[in-house]
Amino acid sequence: MPAPATVTLRPRGAARLRAGHPWVYRSDLASTGGAAPGALVRVADSRGKLLGSALYSSSSEIAIRLLTSRALAGPGDLLDLLRRRLQAALEYRRRVVRDADACRLVFSEADGLPGLIVDRYSEILSLQALTQGMDQPAVKEAVVAVLVEALTPASVVERVEPRIRELEKLPPRPGGPLHGELTRTVISMNGVRFHYDALGGQKTGLFLDQRENYAAAAQLARGEALDVCCYQGGFALHLARAGCKVTGVDSSRPALEMAEQNAALNSLPEMEWIEGNAFDLLKDYAAAGRRYDTIVLDPPPFARSKSTLATALRGYKELNLRALKMLRSGGLLVTCSCSFHVSAGDFLEMLSSAARDAHRSLRLVEQRTQAKDHPTVPSIPETSYLKCLIALVSD
Repeated sequence: MPAPATVTLRPRGAARLRAGHPWVYRSDLASTGGAAPGALVRVADSRGKLLGSALYSSSSEIAIRLLTSRALAGPGDLLDLLRRRLQAALEYRRRVVRDADACRLVFSEADGLPGLIVDRYSEILSLQALTQGMDQPAVKEAVVAVLVEALTPASVVERVEPRIRELEKLPPRPGGPLHGELTRTVISMNGVRFHYDALGGQKTGLFLDQRENYAAAAQLARGEALDVCCYQGGFALHLARAGCKVTGVDSSRPALEMAEQNAALNSLPEMEWIEGNAFDLLKDYAAAGRRYDTIVLDPPPFARSKSTLATALRGYKELNLRALKMLRSGGLLVTCSCSFHVSAGDFLEMLSSAARDAHRSLRLVEQRTQAKDHPTVPSIPETSYLKCLIALVSD
């Protein structure tokens, strides 16, 4: 069997790998060595010194995703490595996940499995292969085999993101079961139950990265609560279960319909669900003099690239400014950002500026991030993206 092709890097790419980041951009390649799309390759610096083994993409700007600093001999070594990494990822979740039968089992680079996402929703596993390398049939088959043997799920369902497949120049295809047939179930997070559809909704179905933040918010929430960008009711249902009178707002009618079904599933008191744009609704509510004891802001990412950072921060500030004006003294603000390009420092400074403009005082109770099943690797800043600030507001 021929050895994997060798991709040679320019100095900047080699320095990036030596610093601990597994990505090399296409502009930092000196030679691809004739590597095929999605192939296992060896990576070397300009002097020919081995830097490790990686998966190669022929189309993505991220051309190299390093797997290991060792030299892998071929597909057999690759599959053995992936199996070991999968087992380690599952063991890590056994240690850190509590009070939930839904969690992230594999978080791509954070688990040494670049381009692979696996989430558990009770007896259903949801899988995403986001790169040419992870989309190889032999790789997916090996991944599914490990998952089925370790967890005996009713089904493993592949989620397909058409935009990602287009970027990776992978042929379009629908998602669907890779093992078993079940695609719908009910899951539990922190004692709150949710309907789950493996082929519907955003991401892989629910926002599992907020699971621990849902519980933290519910511990402090009180009174009349407004959940802005509530999606299928993650924060809203936790607040209602804690005794709050909750209004949930989202721009998606299907998401609100599912939130209403989730409320019924938990036998919660009647909740108000409003379809609307967050900016417009907060402006109207503030003008009408509405006041709340708890407000949650959990918008979609405003900064999808570094070039949109300034615009994103203005958007976050506008939402937070209006929310701060609508909170009663002693009220609770839970404000979130899932934009990687907005740093924790940027987000905190934005909130401080909004509080000054709103003439409100803040006491920061907690600075939180994503749940532990979405681990952060210090040398890979992209693995840390979610910010959640919980603050008490006074006059």
